[in-house]
Amino acid sequence: MNRRTSGGAIILVAAVSTIVSAQQRPPIRQLGAVTAKSAENLTNVPSVRALSNGSILVNDMASRRVLMFDPQLSKFSVLADSTSATGNAYGGRMGALIAYRGDSTIFADPVSVSMLIIDPAGKIARVVAIPRAEDAMAIGSPIGSAAFDGKGLVYRMGFRMGAQGGRQVITRGGAGGMPPIPDMPDSTFILRVDLATRKLDTAGVVRIPKIKFDVKTDDRGGMNISSLINPLPVVDEWAVTPDGAIAFIRGRDYHVDWVNPDGTRTTSPKIPFDWQRLTDEDKIAFIDSVKAVRERQGMTAPNLLGALGGGGGTPNIQINIGGGPGGPGGANRAAGAAPQAQLNFIPANELPDYKPPFFAGSVRADNDGNVWVRTIPTSAIAGGPVYDVINRKGELVDRVQIPAGRTIIGFGPGGAVYLLNRDGATATLERASIR
Repeated sequence: MNRRTSGGAIILVAAVSTIVSAQQRPPIRQLGAVTAKSAENLTNVPSVRALSNGSILVNDMASRRVLMFDPQLSKFSVLADSTSATGNAYGGRMGALIAYRGDSTIFADPVSVSMLIIDPAGKIARVVAIPRAEDAMAIGSPIGSAAFDGKGLVYRMGFRMGAQGGRQVITRGGAGGMPPIPDMPDSTFILRVDLATRKLDTAGVVRIPKIKFDVKTDDRGGMNISSLINPLPVVDEWAVTPDGAIAFIRGRDYHVDWVNPDGTRTTSPKIPFDWQRLTDEDKIAFIDSVKAVRERQGMTAPNLLGALGGGGGTPNIQINIGGGPGGPGGANRAAGAAPQAQLNFIPANELPDYKPPFFAGSVRADNDGNVWVRTIPTSAIAGGPVYDVINRKGELVDRVQIPAGRTIIGFGPGGAVYLLNRDGATATLERASIR
């Protein structure tokens, strides 16, 4: 066989393998019927905590309150809010609900560097300190996916970018040139801290969206900072299953690496996926579509926040320009005017050659040990998002489509799945059956 024939055969085998892999995927089915809806309007709920009796703890983070709904979602009580009405203040920033032992729940408050232990009746049983104060923001992030694996708190290490509340502060002296631009990482650690001993260990490493900064100055000494965002990053995600295993879902080739409860590590085979190659024209069209969505819906556009850093928002950037005429900021800036931090996107040719299987923040574990991955569509599919369901062996066993406008925010006993139904600035909670 000559070189040309051999190369053609390899390409043909690869193409056939891709087709077979796509055909092995389970057919898409619809989620079971919605069995309960809340009448109470919510704002932004990243997750819920379902108890064994069917009650639901809800972290309504934008409204800064923790609610407990009855199993029918018809009544609720306020466990913590931003006023003194309950006697339990939510805190000055958003906190996180974390499933703890049995039906007890942790509410991590990064401002007070404390954790409220909520008992099954919804009462604050006790308050303990967050085991590592320097990681309070990471543990208490409502969109950080912290979890208890039976040994300790598992969480994604946050960025320590300065002493001003996690903000990146860039300063330019009067006679200096360009300020140093932070080199944002493209990976981070998943950590585990023992709540009793405060011993810290590394559970794994995940790939995260990388944000680039571009700084330009004008002829009057003014400065413009742009964040160059990749709206289609290749990332990893992770989740803790009920048996205490940590699943690392790899976005580059779509497989699961497991850290088992006994500490052993295993790797599952690649998950079948309909990989879609992006041509140069496809990349340009994708960038244009994301820009259009952003113009219509702003930074709350679906999947845009997830692409900005694992569920976070845009970087909080402060610019201090000293030494110019008229004091800090110079004459080019009106008194009291804040410098503008603009959000732009990377050039289209820097997008990946294949559309990745999922965005950041798209993975959850259900009560049966399965991992649900909200996939990026590779072709036009009518209706809502489609989730790949991966079992404890790392096998793709189901594909489930949920109603349009919904997002899965948690699972409960008896095959219950909880959805957030968003309608503009408000949202409601729904309970459906998995089948």
